[in-house]
Amino acid sequence: MKSMYFAGLYLITLFAMACSHPPPGKGAGEIESSPQSQTSFKVETVVENLQVPWSIVWAPDGRMIFTERPGRVRVYENGRLRPEPLFVVPDVEPKGESGLMSIALHPQFASNHLLYLSYAYNANGQQVRVVRYRETPNGFTDRKVIVENIPAAQFHAGCRLRFGPDGKLYITTGDATERELAQQLDSLAGKTLRLNDDGTVPSDNPFAGRPNTRPEIWTYGNRNGQGIDFQPGTNLLWETEHGPSGFDGPGGGDEVNILERGKNYGWPVIHHRATREGMESPVLEYTPACAPASGMFYRGSQFPQFKNNFFFGCLVGTRIIRVVLNGRQVISQENLLERKYGRIRDLAEGPDGFIYFSTSNRDGRGAPAKDDDRILRLVPLQNRER
Repeated sequence: MKSMYFAGLYLITLFAMACSHPPPGKGAGEIESSPQSQTSFKVETVVENLQVPWSIVWAPDGRMIFTERPGRVRVYENGRLRPEPLFVVPDVEPKGESGLMSIALHPQFASNHLLYLSYAYNANGQQVRVVRYRETPNGFTDRKVIVENIPAAQFHAGCRLRFGPDGKLYITTGDATERELAQQLDSLAGKTLRLNDDGTVPSDNPFAGRPNTRPEIWTYGNRNGQGIDFQPGTNLLWETEHGPSGFDGPGGGDEVNILERGKNYGWPVIHHRATREGMESPVLEYTPACAPASGMFYRGSQFPQFKNNFFFGCLVGTRIIRVVLNGRQVISQENLLERKYGRIRDLAEGPDGFIYFSTSNRDGRGAPAKDDDRILRLVPLQNRER
């Protein structure tokens, strides 16, 4: 009953937020700019008429592979979208914020063809699992469950995947609207997990071998991690995370964190800018909420002024936020494409060095344009130094 009550309040809050934003324009071919970096770029539509594209990766052969929340894995190659999905997850549960979420390619994908999917399923209540497949000419084979029975709900299901420079798989999980779980070390909810590529637990995980704890845990006290990426030059793991939604704490308080081994990020004991000994406060905090939904460091050369900047899309804030960093220090922030394309979810750097992003306007909370949902990209027009 408590979860149903919270879910109802959450939907009312989200509906009010969605109604406060005008429908996004089509946007293809529009000229935009980053005044801080004096960089102008064009926004190009790559793929349209999608259904909540959640996660984007590139295969070594140049294919763009992405997920759609209802359970489809799609491929864009040679300038067109394959009409049929590469794969359809048979047991996905696409309720609320969950469904098919993240995709990650194994670091040796070119030789072993292994890829990983995170998705919600129903097994005596909603759960999330991460599954590994091998891509073959005959489809996806060699299914192996990496981790499962991660608590989930219609909201706060996580779940982003990213391989680290150490070759380990990092996984964000949500608190499943049961916020106390984030502090409980015998639960996988509200955590960041770290696993070997076969699902076994690395011996150097912070809680490995400790009684009554889950050895998969890397960090805890996280509410609903949405984006993770490793900072070039430091290998620090940066994360974006949704703050309270009104029903489980004061609204706002969205976060950018540096996730470090064994640390407690406070939820639900502290949030927003609160502090407490033994708990980590965010590097950046956003009130009103912007609902960060991704996280990407730009490593390419097409936008030299963006080199090593941290980018993330916003669902409620309907913009891309660019963060200029010097190691752990925040130098500046900039809003891009504000209120132009509606709800923005994933960001990914293509092999061409352009910045790709997906909209999430057909997730039940947006105001879709005619051709939504879409994957678009930023293409530089000029790069002027200050």
